[in-house]
Amino acid sequence: MAMRYETPATTKEAATLMAKAKGSAFLLAGGTDLLVRMKSGMIEPDLVVDIKHIAATQSIKKSASGFRIGAAVPAAAMGEHPALKKAWPGVVEAANLIGSDQIQSRCTIVGNLCNASPAADSVPALIAAGAKAAIVGPKGRRTVPVEKIVTGPGTMSLKKGEVIEAITLPKRPPKSGDAFLRFIPRTEMDIAVVSAGVSLTLDNKRVVKKARVALGAVAPTVVLVPAAARAIVGSKLTDDVLEKLAAACSAACSPIDDKRGTVEFRTEVAGVLARRAAKIAYQRAGGG
Repeated sequence: MAMRYETPATTKEAATLMAKAKGSAFLLAGGTDLLVRMKSGMIEPDLVVDIKHIAATQSIKKSASGFRIGAAVPAAAMGEHPALKKAWPGVVEAANLIGSDQIQSRCTIVGNLCNASPAADSVPALIAAGAKAAIVGPKGRRTVPVEKIVTGPGTMSLKKGEVIEAITLPKRPPKSGDAFLRFIPRTEMDIAVVSAGVSLTLDNKRVVKKARVALGAVAPTVVLVPAAARAIVGSKLTDDVLEKLAAACSAACSPIDDKRGTVEFRTEVAGVLARRAAKIAYQRAGGG
């Protein structure tokens, strides 16, 4: 049977097409994962719904409540957006680590999220930032924290017919900063062995008053680590506090052994990366 290819003009149309699809249906945003899987014979879609022609998916918008990044916006465009880079440098850094320069011009953070890999580069930074997914379904709209989207390797909480239209980032409070770091065996173009995203806000005395810490590639999904955030709130990130942060991150790990890293290595490096990312975020927030 021939594959159907549809180019809806609205997200509601895309959701309706996905909801009514018989057989296997896939969304096409950047296509950097989907087309590779199709070409290698891993999947044979009955329907491909291209969301690049939908106005709501194509732009980065700044408003009083923060930023809205459309689902079809390529990662490269995020790196070229001065206001977004200034407000959320860690999120932009993470998005700009996905693949090569060529991939960057096509890949999207929503595609990166919906690929549902525990090692997805942009996801820990998004979760640390408190990002949310704006979802459109056959029965209306809903907004969900990014950490609630992926439920396991390759699985998501989205219902049949639901489409993520955009990712929203909150307005950055004063004296805030974020950072993302990953460890990979090669210098570029590799899958994270461990990654860490940290976002924090300081008070007028340079004391951390709010924090979020997320880890990638150390569990079946990206992990938000409230214990790590609690370890640094109320402090100026002294060495002993950073040790507690690292210990909390290592304790939150439940990784696997594979050819890229052992359980012990990943557990240790998670703490190291979180500590380093926290120091960068603290500096960016004006902590010195």
